[in-house]
Amino acid sequence: MADNDANGTDDVGAGPDGGKVRTGPDSSDSLKYSQEVTSPDDEPEREGRSLATTSHEVIKEWAEARGGRPATVEGTEHGENLGVLRFDFGDETKNLREVDWDEWFATFDDRKLNFIYQETRSDGSQSNFFRLDNPDREDG
Repeated sequence: MADNDANGTDDVGAGPDGGKVRTGPDSSDSLKYSQEVTSPDDEPEREGRSLATTSHEVIKEWAEARGGRPATVEGTEHGENLGVLRFDFGDETKNLREVDWDEWFATFDDRKLNFIYQETRSDGSQSNFFRLDNPDREDG
């Protein structure tokens, strides 16, 4: 979970798994064929390459570079717990509720999710593609 530094800004870091992907009996093909990224300094092997991480820093930088803010889908909550995790890219999706990064990452880690994403499409243009994957659940 993120901690605030002396300047009051989030010190996001690699997360509890050091950015390494979580694997399990039901790891998806998407995860199996993705390049693992553990740091913002890691570069994709090629344009359009599927990438995977648990690094809070990588995820936050990726989302913010696209104007994304952490969100949950309203109506999918479980009591006080967040529901389906998403990013609000400002495209007027009505059922998204913005949440803070700490809450988003706490839920991401509690659910043992992986972040599978693309930096760019195969033509080199920026991609907003991502999915959240749980290697312990068939329907993850």
